[in-house]
Amino acid sequence: MKELFELIQDLFVNVLFAPLDALRALELESWWGANLVSFFFIAIGMVAFVYWMLQLKSHHTNGEEDKSVTSHSFL
Repeated sequence: MKELFELIQDLFVNVLFAPLDALRALELESWWGANLVSFFFIAIGMVAFVYWMLQLKSHHTNGEEDKSVTSHSFL
C-alpha cells in the first residue's frame, strides 16, 4: 500500500507539476516570459466575452428572447 502512495506522489511531483516548476524557474529569468501564459488566457477570455456579447445582441435584435413576465406557481 505504501508503494501506491509513493507512486501517486511521484506522479504529481515529477510529472504533473513539472510545467509549474518550469514556469517558476522562468519567472526568475524573465517576467514577460512567465506572464505570457496569463496574457494568453486573458486574451482567450476577452475573445470569448466579445463573442458572447455579439451573440446576445444578435438574439436581441432578432426578437428571439422571451420577455414574458412569469413567476413560479407557488408565488
